[in-house]
Formats: sequence, C-alpha cells, structure tokens
Amino acid sequence: MHELGLCTSIVDAVERRAGERAVARVRVHVGRLNHVHPEAFEQSFAVAAVGTVAEGAAAELVLTPITAHCNGCGKDWGSDEIPTACPSCGSVDVALVGGDELVLESIEYRA
Repeated sequence: MHELGLCTSIVDAVERRAGERAVARVRVHVGRLNHVHPEAFEQSFAVAAVGTVAEGAAAELVLTPITAHCNGCGKDWGSDEIPTACPSCGSVDVALVGGDELVLESIEYRA
C-alpha cells in the first residue's frame, strides 16, 4: 500500500512546519497519476500520524485531474484517466503535463 509511504512523507512535512503545535486538519492535493485511494489514504494518514503533532488530525484529500497537451492541435485538457488520444483532433501525440503533484495546501492548528 503506497499510501502509507505517501502519508508518512506528508506527516513529516506537517511536523517540520507545525513544530510543537497540535494539528487539527490538513488539506492535501494529490494528482490522479499517483493512484491514491481515498479510503486507504485516510487510514494511512491516521497510522502515519500516531505519536506526532498530527495524531488525531483530519486529512482532507483533494484529487486533482491528469492534465494533457496535444502536440498536434495544441489543445490542453483534464481527465480522471490517462488519455490515449486528443478529444479534439484524435491525435495520439499527447503529452502528460500534470496529475503527478503532491501539495500540502494547508495546516489547521488546534486551539
């Protein structure tokens, strides 16, 4: 389950930013190319956070689409699946330009 490794990295980043402050919630953007399953992410975050300032914190996962560019007609588009051809011209000369991101968007601290 690669979600645990991903969540361990997220918790490490949260700890670096939070210092000693207790964390209530984090919001993370993950590209669909990372193939993260929401339920596994939630469970993995809870496990990775045990014994840290993020223990008991809620983790909000925002899945971002795969973005592609057609080298034939220049069209850019987003998709939940890896595109095989351009939806405008049908060209298979397609480049993936996004969807592999991992961004810790926000940390909310406990009062």
